[in-house]
This record gives sequence, structure tokens and C-alpha cells, in this order.
Amino acid sequence: MPSTRTPAAARSGRRRSVLAATALVAALALTATACGGSDEDTDPHAGGSPAAGASHATGQGKVTIPADIADRLKKHGIDVDDWKKGGWKDWDRDKWLSEAKDFVNPVIEGLWKPERMKSAKEADKTLTTKDAAADQGVSDPDPVPVRADAEKTPYHENAAPVGKVFFDSPEGPMVCSGTVVKDVNHPGKSNLVWTAGHCVHAGGSGGWYRNIVFVPAYNDYGKSEAELSNASFPEMAPYGNWWADWASTSGEWIDGGSESGGSGAPYDYAVLHVQPEQGAKSLEETVGAALDVDFSAPAAAQAGQMGAWGYPAAPPYNGLKMFKCIDRPGRLSLSPALPTMYRIGCTMTGGSSGGGWFRVVNGETKLVSNTSIGPVDNTWLAGPQLGPEAEALYQNMSRTYGGR
Repeated sequence: MPSTRTPAAARSGRRRSVLAATALVAALALTATACGGSDEDTDPHAGGSPAAGASHATGQGKVTIPADIADRLKKHGIDVDDWKKGGWKDWDRDKWLSEAKDFVNPVIEGLWKPERMKSAKEADKTLTTKDAAADQGVSDPDPVPVRADAEKTPYHENAAPVGKVFFDSPEGPMVCSGTVVKDVNHPGKSNLVWTAGHCVHAGGSGGWYRNIVFVPAYNDYGKSEAELSNASFPEMAPYGNWWADWASTSGEWIDGGSESGGSGAPYDYAVLHVQPEQGAKSLEETVGAALDVDFSAPAAAQAGQMGAWGYPAAPPYNGLKMFKCIDRPGRLSLSPALPTMYRIGCTMTGGSSGGGWFRVVNGETKLVSNTSIGPVDNTWLAGPQLGPEAEALYQNMSRTYGGR
């Protein structure tokens, strides 16, 4: 199911975005301004796995796969050249890599063009009434549905860090939402994106998805499907495509995640390390904004208002426009043995999964959760509390891959 995003200030021809947020009685405002153009995609890049080492830059900003990574891929029956020529479409279970250390995502130049992006289906995670019945009274009452509001355009001025996450699954192209977050070990030069675990890995019954790409400020001016019939790449991806060369999600999601959330739902989060198809600047420098992550896991009653941003794709939405919901969170318990989740009223549907949830802490807007699950009638959304486990995953991604 659903998602969220960010802001800025322009100066002397150079794109700069500064996220500004104001907590009001009934609204959380994410505002931004930016100037300047953006790079288009052309050049091929290549990436490795979380445990397989880094890509090396070669002339003109191109990236190649180091020999040690190529050798590791071959041990899994993956030839990089064959992969780029379409071998990634082979979903033989023996080749559907499951463990975190096995993640691979070689860049395929030109794969994610506007028409392919528009054809992607929502990665829908739903929870039935039966699934929620085991809470034994821990859950707060169902929230009143909050109608999702369309974000103001252009998105690069009003929600710069928010974007869409595209990936390939056995069912075809899929889509989620994501948020540019700061890299504590590489200030001002982050290449990290926060999303949901189920947007990168199928959970207990599957493995890593493929060809994962983040597109910040997708469809920047919120154009309709008719207006986008002959859309250029910059219209759909003003900051270009950013390939996830590494990804990490929780062991709990990998072991217990399922199509309806499962026991992995309270741990349904992921961090991507991305690289551009073209260009040398970091994602944060290119977009002009990034958010801190709040790992304090405040109790729902003390958390104040939260806002969820994302690109809902299931009816009545079509995935082309960004929406947001603002509400005070309650608790959702899937089992007495599992941590409670945050829950807010929201009508966003599948496709907004992975989108960030934001709250204001001492005057600063921070990412505090992400969309994970929701009911079949699309009246609310739930997301994980981000505590020590989530922080450890983030810190490992930052230390190990952040500077590469």
C-alpha cells in the first residue's frame, strides 16, 4: 500500500533545496523551492550487492562492475552481460536471490523509460479484518478516514525528497514510493533512499526484486495521463533515474514478510544506496534536499501529527500524481508478540507503499516511518516504528556503502 516526501531555497543559478515544515493544528506543510535544470539519463552504470563491494567510476562518469563482484554473481548463475540483455527476466526460484548478501542490481541503460514507468503496477500490501483480530485489545480504534490531498506542483518545489521506486517482479514492472534521507556519515552528499522492505524483497516466500530505480519528483508538474502521452524523459524524471546498487531490509521482513504483511510488517522498512545513470553529483546535491530519520520510536500518543506522502496507484488513483495525508497516529497491533505499528486515517491506495511519514521535531521535519500496510477498503495506513533495529540497518548502509 501507500507513501511520502520534501522542500528548499534557490540561489545564483544553483539548485538548492531546504526542507521547511510547519506544524499547524490540522496540517503538516512540506514546502520547497528550487531552480535550475536536471540531468537526463544516457550512460550505463553497474552495481553490486550489499556484501559484494563497490562500483568503480571510470571515464566520463561511467561505472563498471569490479571483477570480484562479477565473480560473485557468476557463483549464483548470473552473467552480468546476459543479465543486461534480458536474463533478469528469468525468475527460476534457484536464481531468485533471497538473502541480503545476495542482492544484485546491475544497471541496464534505458530500461526505465516513461512508458515503462507508466505501465508499472502498485506493490499492494493489504491487511484483512481477520489479520488484525489477534491484537487482543492493544490496537486503538480504527481512525476516521482522512481524504488524501494532492501535493502542489511542481513537486521539486513542494516535496523535493519524495519520489517513486520502480522495480521488476515476477508479475512485471511494479512501483512504490520513497524518500531521500540524509547520510549521517556523508553530510550534504547523501545517496540514501528510505522505502518499505516489501518494495525491494518479496519476504519469506521470495527474494530480492530486480532493476530497482528511484525517481525523485516523478511527473514534476502532475500532468494527466493524456498530457503525458508523449512525455519527454525530463518531464517524468526531472532529476533522472537513480539505480539502487545496494539495498538493505530487515531480517524480520526477509524471514516473515508476506503479501498481507505477515509477522514482518512491523519491520517493513528498507534503505537503498543509489547512483545516477548519468552525472557525478550525489542524490542530495542533485535534488537539493534530504530528511533526517527519527529513530526515537515515540509512542503514538506522544508523537503528535504525522504526514504520509506518496504516489497511490490503485483505483481511484493512477500513480501519476503525488498525494499526502495528515493525522494523529494511533496504535495497530498485529500480535502481542510483535511491536505495535503507527496507524493514521488515509485514503491512499497501493503504490504509496514505502512513502515516508514525517513529523516535526524541535522545528525540524524528520522521517519517522513509512507506509507498510492498510485495509482492503483503503481507509487507513500503518507503518513501522523506527527504533534501534532500523537505526542499525541505516548506520550499516551509511558506513559500508554511503561514500561509494
